[in-house]
Amino acid sequence: MDNAKHDLVEALNELLEAERAGARVTLETARQSHHPTIVELMQHIQHDEARWCAMLLRQIRELGGTASPRMGAFYEKAMAIDDIAERITFLNRGQGWVVRKLRELLPTVEDASLSADLHHMLSSHVANITLANSTDARALSSVAP
Repeated sequence: MDNAKHDLVEALNELLEAERAGARVTLETARQSHHPTIVELMQHIQHDEARWCAMLLRQIRELGGTASPRMGAFYEKAMAIDDIAERITFLNRGQGWVVRKLRELLPTVEDASLSADLHHMLSSHVANITLANSTDARALSSVAP
């Protein structure tokens, strides 16, 4: 594997680890929340995170790389936040980190299929940030279902 392909696989693995962390955080946050709107938001984001994990796994394999088995440190940091609203705010910052990484990576991607997948992933993360920002988690977390 040449250096450029190796660097690309490394970048995809970094994203994969982050997406795994996000998927697990959203899954566990949905389980902990008692408000249907927060549960629905977390389930929606979790579904997207899992979808992007699958895409990244597939693309890493297609490049001849080996997928990282690790989960990003984001998981431990997020789950250390007990307040659901604060955790969602932190999750949104994590989504923003992925957006920045994708925007940095995309100009270097020459493969059309990978580029299209990463553009879809970027759009999805931007949409999820907007969705989370439009959900007043702080107000919802203090209201009984």
